[in-house]
Amino acid sequence: MENRTDHPEWFNGPAPSFGDPDARLLVVGLAPGRQGANRTGRPFTGDYAGVLLYETLARFGFARGSYQARPDDGFELVDAMVTNAVRCAPPQNKPLPAEETTCRAFLTARVAALPKLRTIVALGDVSRRNVFRALGLKPPAGAAGHGARYDLGRYTLFSSYHCSRLNTNTGRLTPQMFREVFAAARDSLGRDDA
Repeated sequence: MENRTDHPEWFNGPAPSFGDPDARLLVVGLAPGRQGANRTGRPFTGDYAGVLLYETLARFGFARGSYQARPDDGFELVDAMVTNAVRCAPPQNKPLPAEETTCRAFLTARVAALPKLRTIVALGDVSRRNVFRALGLKPPAGAAGHGARYDLGRYTLFSSYHCSRLNTNTGRLTPQMFREVFAAARDSLGRDDA
C-alpha cells in the first residue's frame, strides 16, 4: 500500500512470471524487489539481482538479446522461465509465512503450466522451501546451503543462495558460485535437446 501511495507510476502489483511457456528450466526467486519487479512488473528487472541472474542465464543459453533492466528491452528467455515464491513485494523484503502460504497456489499452478519442465533452480531458502511444498513434498529440515541438488521424481531441484546485492557484496555468493549452479542446471537438461 505504501508503494502505491508513494509511487503510483510503478507496477505495484503481483509480478507475473517471465519467460518461455515451453521452458524446461524454472528459476524461483523470493519475491518482487521493491525497486525491481514491484517497480517494473518483470521479475528481477530493475535491481542488481537481475543483472547477475539474466547475465548468467544468457551465458548458459537460456536468454537472448541485451538485458537493459527495463521490461521493454527486448530481452527474451529461451527454454527458461523466472517466477517468485511470493508474488507481491513484502515489507522489508521478508515475506511472512501467511504470504508464502497464500502465494503457494500460484507457484503450484506455474509449475503445472510448464509441461516440459524438468529442472528448477531455487534462489534462497524461502524459495527452496516453497518449491518443495508447491510440489506436495515436505522440505528437508534445515537450510539447504548453496549448490544442493534434489531429485524429485520428474524434476531436479538445485538450490542457490539468492543473487541479492547483500549476498554478493558480502561475498556469500560470488558470480562464479552462481554460475556453477546454472552450469549444473544446464548439464541436467543437456545442451542439444532444447
